[in-house]
This record gives sequence, C-alpha cells and structure tokens, in this order.
Amino acid sequence: MLHILKNSFLLSAFFTIHFGFCQSIPHLQKKGNKTQLIVNDKPFLIRGGELGNSSATSMESMEPIWSKLTDMNLNTVLTPIYWELIEPQEGKFDFALVDDLILRARKENLKLVFLWFGSWKNSMSSHAPEWVKLNQKKYPRVKDDQNKSHEILTPFSENNLQADLNAFKNLMAHIKAFDQNEQTVIMIQVENEIGMLPTARDYHTLANEAFQKPVPNELIQYLEKSKQNLVPEFLEIWKKNGFKTKGNWEEIFGKGLHTDEIFMAWYFSKFTNHVAKAGKNIYPIPMFVNAALNAPEKKPGQYPSAGPLPHLMDVWKAAGNSIDFLAPDFYNPSFKQWNDLFTRQGDPLFIPEHKFDETAPFKGLYAIGHYEAIGFSPFSIESVEDAKKEPLGKIYNLIQQLTPVIEANKGRGKIDGVLLDKENQLQIIKMGDYEFTFKHDYTLNWSDGAKAAVWPMASAIIIEIAQNEFYISGSGIVVTFKPLKANVNAGILKTDQGIFENGKWKTIRHFNGDQTHQGRHLRISVGDYEIQKLKLYCYE
Repeated sequence: MLHILKNSFLLSAFFTIHFGFCQSIPHLQKKGNKTQLIVNDKPFLIRGGELGNSSATSMESMEPIWSKLTDMNLNTVLTPIYWELIEPQEGKFDFALVDDLILRARKENLKLVFLWFGSWKNSMSSHAPEWVKLNQKKYPRVKDDQNKSHEILTPFSENNLQADLNAFKNLMAHIKAFDQNEQTVIMIQVENEIGMLPTARDYHTLANEAFQKPVPNELIQYLEKSKQNLVPEFLEIWKKNGFKTKGNWEEIFGKGLHTDEIFMAWYFSKFTNHVAKAGKNIYPIPMFVNAALNAPEKKPGQYPSAGPLPHLMDVWKAAGNSIDFLAPDFYNPSFKQWNDLFTRQGDPLFIPEHKFDETAPFKGLYAIGHYEAIGFSPFSIESVEDAKKEPLGKIYNLIQQLTPVIEANKGRGKIDGVLLDKENQLQIIKMGDYEFTFKHDYTLNWSDGAKAAVWPMASAIIIEIAQNEFYISGSGIVVTFKPLKANVNAGILKTDQGIFENGKWKTIRHFNGDQTHQGRHLRISVGDYEIQKLKLYCYE
C-alpha cells in the first residue's frame, strides 16, 4: 500500500535533479516496522486540528482562529481547499485564498494538510463548481435503482474525471511553485469521505455497462498475488463464490449488496488514484483518503457505500498505489477496534478527523503511543471558547516535548500506549525486562471521584529509552511493575518529574515517599499532565 522511497541517497538525488534543491520534499519512510512522515528532512509528528467545513472560505473568517490553534500547541492545521472557489469558471483559477492560508500558516509556524474538496465531500458533490453542477449532460451524476439522479458525480464519467483531475493538477502545480522550498503544505487528502448513497451502487447507464463487463485483470491479479494476506471479510466473499478469476462482478463475487459495494469501491478508487497520480506527477508529497466509518447494523447504501473502509481496503489498494494510506474519521466510540482494522496489514495510522469531545485528547495520545501513529486531528478545532484551558493543548504539549524521543524509537518495539476509563480500568504492557500494569487513577480508593458513575478518560504513553529506564507521560494513571524474570522483585531507583528544554531533559521534582506510595507505583493524577522518568531495578 505504501508508496515509500526507502533509500535516502536516491531520494535526495531524485529531488535534486527534478526540483533543483537538495532538501527533500515531504515524504513517508519506513523506520523499523512503522512509518514516519518526513518534513524538512526531519521526522514530523502531526499535532493537528481540522477546521470546520466553512471556516477557511475567507481570511476574514480565519482571523480569530489562528491564536486558538497556537494556544492549543498545534503544529498542523487540516483545512479544506474548495474546487468551487479555486475554479469558479472553467479553466480560470484563483489561488489567492490558498496563498493567504500558506503565508499565514508560515507566520504562525504551522504546517498545513490540504483536504481536496473536489468531486466528493461526505459522498456528495456539494463543492463542485457551478459550471459542473449546471451541466448534468456533460458531467453526469449517479442514479439510484429508481433512475433518480442525486447530487453525486458518477465516477464512471471520463468528463467528471478530467474536470477534477485538471483542477487538482493546477492546484498541485501552484503548491509546488509557491511552497516547495518552505514545505508548509505537508500532505494532501484527496476528496473527502467518498461513498455511494442512497443505494449500494450507481445505476447510471455508464455504471450498468461496467457492471456487466468482466472484472478488471488488475484486480484479479492482485487477488491471486495477495490471496494469503487479504482481509478476512473480503477473502470470505471471494472464497464463498469459489475463488473464481473469470467473469463479471456477480459471477466472481456473487449476487448481493456486497458485490455492488465491491464494484463501486473499485471505480471510486480508480478515479481517486487517477487524480492523486496526476497530482504526484507534478509534486509527489504524501496523499491519503479518509473514510466515514460504517455502523455494523447498516447495509451498503445506508452508510456511504464503497468508501476506503477496512473490509474494502484490498480493493482500494488493488486499484493503484498513488494513494499512500487509508485513514479513519471517528464519530464512532469503538476507537481501538477500528484502528486495529486499519493497521492490520501493516499500514500507517493517521487520524485526520475525530469528534472534538472530551475523549479526543486522550485518544490522540493513545494512538501515537500504541499505534505509533503519524498524527491525530480533532474536527472543528476552532469551536473552543478558551483554547488555553483545553486538555488537548496540554496533551499536545507533552507530545511536543516527547516527539524527538518518540521518533528516535519508532518501529523498534519500545513505545506503547494505554487508554483507560471506568469500563476499561486496567491494561498490561510488557516492555524491556518488565511487565507494567497501568490502572486508572480512580482505582485508588482515596482518589477524588472514584465513586463517580462515569470516570474521565485517561491515557499514557510509555517509551523505553535504556535498560531499566522509561519515560511515562499522560494523565490519570497509576503504574505498577514486576520483572518478567521469575523469583525476583522490582523496585524504583528513581522517579523524576520533568520537562524537555531545547530537546534536553530537565528534572523539576524528584519524587519519593507519598508521591510513589513509598516506592510502590508511579502516578499521574486525573487533571495533571506530566512526563515522568522512571528507573527500575531488580532484587531477590
């Protein structure tokens, strides 16, 4: 899935030849068994926030927002770029708003991830320009099974593809010319929450013709080559119909909504890969797509069918490699379950959109710890009243300090995270020579709030930095430990609370006595946000 250049020498040479400068543009690279985002030739961990859909439609609307972003310790803003605004007339482009966003982001020391609101935004084609919307004959829409048109451009139209592709190429050419040296724009999301509604597939004449044609050889070859590694839900569909390799969509995958969805996923992905490839041919920074998560009780068409979802990820991957990864948008409480699904084939995790609720900061820290994600971003980031008081800013401050340590240890099995609440009070992590038991702070019977009906979410990241030495950071946790080796005990040699200044650790307080329960545990109370450096030892 990942289209990553692994050889740094070749990468540097490529960009020197093709772009005329030695510094490589933003790109992804493997480190151990994980993936890093590289910006300005350094690992970059996104402390993000996504703007509401209409907040970036003018610089006047953005003016009161910038200070909120920096007050919450963001380093990256995810902002839409609207097709209707940059190409109001066919072939005539206006990038003034794009330039203003880039220039102001630089002034605020922020990076940008542009969200291309092109053909599709939350399934619909609401951000297509007037000249597209008003010419349905040239730019056709999907039709449902009652032959009714919807405001969704069909992916089966070459005219639709070329119009989107041309706009995106011009956008990428402009970003390259305006920003490649500064690298303010570090990634692109191609389209937004692609999916088919209100039926599982398109019934436009062009779609019906494609549905009767043989399944493309490109997909069949991928299935045969990747048979042992396909996601189990998709493998089961193919298996149930006899692992056929010749025939149309229903002959290979059977008749039903599941086949309608697979069919649409292929054509949505082909369309999006064409757009991404055209943009990358001009300026190949990382590009991804995001998914609106489906509810298990809903059928295809009742949710945005055929989007870049885990049960369809093989179809999306088979259709091209110009998309670097698939990303989940979270308005679903099953955080661990969905992230496990998105990462089960070894793909990187980036969460471009999460409901900006009281759980978001702690889930962000957990994602960066447990999944070693390349970033996290709550949605409608500007909606807060007092940004300086937000828990997100306090968690992002911890992540900011720890980023060099995180990136230095990424992909080495030396980082993990926990996410706790009243229903999930305990989590065990084995790291180095020890087993760590993380519990929610309220499991201590003397803690304020321990008897509350609902406990606030708590989370932490743990990083092994040397034998017997660890950083543990977060909020609302109590940690005990024991050796993995039998017949010995573990004790605390030192527990220090501190901060990083200019990348160097500075001890603020040395904890002992009551702060460590006389050497029994490490604790960061609910409402506190700390980094502690822990050194353990073993004794008989």
